[in-house]
Amino acid sequence: MSRNAEFFNRYEGLTFDDVVLVPGYSDVLPDQADTSTVFARDIHLNIPLVSAAMDKVTEARLAIAMARCGGIGVVHRNLGVEDQAAEVQKVKRSQSGMISDAVTLPPTATLDDAEALMNRFKISGVPITSRDGVLVGILTNRDVRFCSPEDYKRPVTDFMTSEGLVTAPEGTTLEQARSILQKHRIEKLPLVDDKGRLRGLITVKDIMKRQEFPNATRDSAGRLRVAAAVGVGSDLESRVEALVRAGVDAIVIDTAHGNSAGVVKAIERIKSSWPELAVVAGNVVDEEGVETLHTAGVDAVKIGVGAGSICTTRVIAGAGMPQLSAVWFASQRAQQLGVPTIADGGVTYSGDLVKALAAGASTVMLGGLLAGTDEAPGELELFEGRRYKSYRGMGSLGRCKVMVLIATARARAAVKVLAQQARTRGNRGSRRLCRFVG
Repeated sequence: MSRNAEFFNRYEGLTFDDVVLVPGYSDVLPDQADTSTVFARDIHLNIPLVSAAMDKVTEARLAIAMARCGGIGVVHRNLGVEDQAAEVQKVKRSQSGMISDAVTLPPTATLDDAEALMNRFKISGVPITSRDGVLVGILTNRDVRFCSPEDYKRPVTDFMTSEGLVTAPEGTTLEQARSILQKHRIEKLPLVDDKGRLRGLITVKDIMKRQEFPNATRDSAGRLRVAAAVGVGSDLESRVEALVRAGVDAIVIDTAHGNSAGVVKAIERIKSSWPELAVVAGNVVDEEGVETLHTAGVDAVKIGVGAGSICTTRVIAGAGMPQLSAVWFASQRAQQLGVPTIADGGVTYSGDLVKALAAGASTVMLGGLLAGTDEAPGELELFEGRRYKSYRGMGSLGRCKVMVLIATARARAAVKVLAQQARTRGNRGSRRLCRFVG
């Protein structure tokens, strides 16, 4: 570190293109390298990569891919509260050791209800339970494969498997479950207590995914980990509450200027209600910013202002700092305080993320490098015979237009609710106001 310090000073900023790493002596082979690191609090990653909270980069599909590879994805906040929570829930339900909160249906549900539920959660079967939670059967794709359209109005009890249903007691391990699944040639194993109430579900898919992705980032329950971005506005508490209910592992306060009173208050608001929840905040570029956020109680700090490949902050606002220098100075202080850091922005090539790690970052956040992948949510566009995916900054005009549309849709929905309430109460004044606003 002392030799590296010679390259950094307060009067000359360095970015990734300004330096290369000088190779030194090593007795470690590539397959022996340990790339594990800490993202925030008790969240450990097997690779130091984080996907950016951008609406053309990270939603459920990319977050799942990142977690399976050993990293973590941050679901963007350019969504409604419930929509963002739904993306988090998709990640948490995509893979687990044992599904402790399996979605179920009552015996009175129709086949149409079952089909809608399985399409929503991308599952191939659903347990059927009574009102007090007793397992009465299970419905899978094989039970409805040859159903005609008129069958979808019939109850699930006409199609589900109930006789000879194979179950296992609560507390069954994955190895035991694997033997039972193999013995009976089934794909889903419900776990029940001594009263027959459903307590969990183990599937072949989850066992196979654990074998296929041994380095996946998982929580204590075996589910994939995922983070989600929030702002500092009035909907902060409601958004965090919905995300926590969905099972989010970390909250990322996503702002352009992290060394500010608004971010500090947002950290305090979250920590006062959810003290055990991992909170990441940023972005900052120096020691002062790190100290401010650490004092407020963050579990990790994001570093970088204006370094993104499509970011114009330095041009429009005249603010920022060359990324490698920012990572160096901020990380040195963060290491003294015991706070993990995330280098966010400026990574154009794979070598850049190596330089960021060498400068002291715990993890590196990627946006543009992931934006064109199959898992990214951007729309495919055809240009001169080649396919591209659209990509934009979270402060761009295109993103602002989307936010205006979302806000307008919410306002119209709220107006409709007020209008309905006014009609119910016979409140003429509210009706006139709603007609005027709408």
